[in-house]
Amino acid sequence: MAPHQSVFKDEAKLDINYIPQQLPHREKEHRLLMEFFSFILRCPEKMAQRVIITGDVGTGKTVLAQHLGASITSEANKRAIKFRYVHVNCREYRGSLQPILHHIVTVFRPNYPARGYSVEEVFSTLMQVLDEDNAFMILALDEFDSLIEKEGSDAVYKLTRLQEMRLGKPQRLSFIFILRDLKVIEQLDASARSTLQHSIISLECYGKAQLVDILSDRVSMAFELGTVQEDVVDLISELAFTETGNARFGIELLWRAGKYADAADAGLVEPECVRMAVSSIIPGLRRSELVSLGLHEKLFLLAVARFFKENEQAYAPLTEVEKAYAIVCEEFGEEPNSHTQVWNYAQFLSSLGILKTVVATSTVRGRSTQVSLPSIPAFELEKELSASLEVEKGRA
Repeated sequence: MAPHQSVFKDEAKLDINYIPQQLPHREKEHRLLMEFFSFILRCPEKMAQRVIITGDVGTGKTVLAQHLGASITSEANKRAIKFRYVHVNCREYRGSLQPILHHIVTVFRPNYPARGYSVEEVFSTLMQVLDEDNAFMILALDEFDSLIEKEGSDAVYKLTRLQEMRLGKPQRLSFIFILRDLKVIEQLDASARSTLQHSIISLECYGKAQLVDILSDRVSMAFELGTVQEDVVDLISELAFTETGNARFGIELLWRAGKYADAADAGLVEPECVRMAVSSIIPGLRRSELVSLGLHEKLFLLAVARFFKENEQAYAPLTEVEKAYAIVCEEFGEEPNSHTQVWNYAQFLSSLGILKTVVATSTVRGRSTQVSLPSIPAFELEKELSASLEVEKGRA
């Protein structure tokens, strides 16, 4: 038996913690962030900075901050500046400030006791450690909204003001606060709010074309050459775009689809692998939805399922699906309906989220409707529909 050949070249490049060397479509924001913190490379003891990064899930907030941390660390090392970038997810500590600060101190002093010290004492220890090491730090507090919701204005005030009480001493600690929605800041009192709203970077959701670029970049790093076709990247990008432009979701789908390809020893990441991947995250098929469909809607959907089961394509021309529908109708002793009615079936099933339709433009054929099956494995859909239609046929 020939050895199993994985589609992956380096699947670690799809890990949620991987920081790519380039950030497609976040270059402008990265340059701005570097400007905000450039003083660390020139005169780190003279000032400190606080920046908020905000945006929806999957817009690149975390990786943007981590990329900044890696860039500043690299430059600081060249200049013999003792600098640390520390990234903490506040939700992992249930939004409690004391354990968050304790974790940060243990980055420098691993044996620091976990209990017995107040927030003020732990913070004082942190600043003492930075003084002893003559070090400077950017502290990135991810999912900062969980800390605001748990501890409110007092915790924010302590974080941002305790350092200011170190009169005559070097400024050693800067902050990046990462949160989804700026509205959470409205929960704070005026004094705490004023310490935050200085520099804000807002990340817009990715468009589909941007997601194609991001996922294509990850494909080139993570997969063997030729194992992921363009139409597969396009399909995953479309799915990620419908999830509010969530690049993280797209990367997760890409990894899962590769795993399904390897499990089947397919050698390629096929559209069916993507459907299986998305159905493992978001259940795409409810039997109650199938039961409520009309006979010809089921026949049309069965034709779609069979087409994608038999063809390694992500998209199908409606004209090709219509031919498959005619064959299915003949199998079940039904007269196929008109092209207009078939188009209506496609639109209706698209409105239910079972199919997706797009209008494609071709220089040869003009505009044509393309159909995709984004989130349900074709073999699973065929099995369910065949069983349902056989029951109906038995009743007739």
